[in-house]
Amino acid sequence: MVLTVDRRQVLAYRVAAHGLARDVKDPRDLGVLDLGIQDSQFGTARLALTARLPFVPTAAAGDPVSDETTYALLWSFRGAPHLHRRTDLPALTAALWPLDDADAMTRLASARKPMAQAGISGLEAFTAAAKAMRAVVTKALPKGEVSAGVTAALPEAYAYACRSCASTHVYGSIFQLVGLPAGVRHVPDRAPLTLVPLEGRSRVPTKAAGTVDVVRTYLRLHGPASAAEAASYLGTTQAKVRTVWPDGLAEVSVEGRRSWLPEEQLPLLRKASRAAYVRLLPALDPFLQSRDRDLLVPDPGQQKALWKILGNPGALLVDGEVAGTWRVRGTGKKRLTVTVEAFGKLSAKVRAAIDDEAGRIAQLREASDVAVSYGSG
Repeated sequence: MVLTVDRRQVLAYRVAAHGLARDVKDPRDLGVLDLGIQDSQFGTARLALTARLPFVPTAAAGDPVSDETTYALLWSFRGAPHLHRRTDLPALTAALWPLDDADAMTRLASARKPMAQAGISGLEAFTAAAKAMRAVVTKALPKGEVSAGVTAALPEAYAYACRSCASTHVYGSIFQLVGLPAGVRHVPDRAPLTLVPLEGRSRVPTKAAGTVDVVRTYLRLHGPASAAEAASYLGTTQAKVRTVWPDGLAEVSVEGRRSWLPEEQLPLLRKASRAAYVRLLPALDPFLQSRDRDLLVPDPGQQKALWKILGNPGALLVDGEVAGTWRVRGTGKKRLTVTVEAFGKLSAKVRAAIDDEAGRIAQLREASDVAVSYGSG
């Protein structure tokens, strides 16, 4: 029998699955780390952790990003930088390896055409680039030096002429996609971006293994969801995801959409209750990574305000619903300003909670003072 639920029930389930209730004390136990937490130069991983943990993860209070023995920051899903538990990396390395040549070509994006024209298969490109990066990164090196070394080690088809710096670079879609199989991690908080060998790294894979587990994890965290949405998260096609589609899934109808959830999660979906708290989620937060954006934020104008081509703001989450956007900027060495653009009117209680959340961000950034300003609403 197909379970029928509405979007509010789905959001209530996802808020709980994403640990936004702050009922997990040890960061290692956060479910979102099963897929990793995407990071950026603006420190989105730490902000995502701040939204979930009962404490603010500063250097003095167990910051996972700085803990290089338990966690690693590296390029993984879609070639984007993510924070992962180190214990997850061996399985993830094989799970994110392309399923076949066609899958590899899909993931190569802008490099697909030159690879095909040069007669280089998708898996050949992944393997050669991963081995080249591994050979170059034998010690701490800035990203620019690694790129130059990898470019020099590969045939011309792997590189393109960069107009902005008048030099030749390996395609970024290859370079970052092979960071994990190359066994290369990032040094946190170092500019320019510095790469080092990943301690205890696995061999460069020869075939994919365990991709079905990654798909299942996506459905657990972002479900009920479709094969197309899981494929988008992996950076591949729905047809390829169908070849690694998990067993033991339950069909769920969400606002008339055919979706899927692991069977053991059905009781949690049924009993999920609407959240009664406020969170400031950063851009790239795991909760915002679900591919059904129109379910997360039904209003097209609000979608445009939240997901931009460049420079996404964070999301204001009020009682399980995205209720606006926010940005933070420094107004001095120790002062921050959090600017909130609400999608509607905010109660005094919600504004007080936003003040508290802004205070946590100030603590994270070691600022002595923070002010909250509002746009509409």
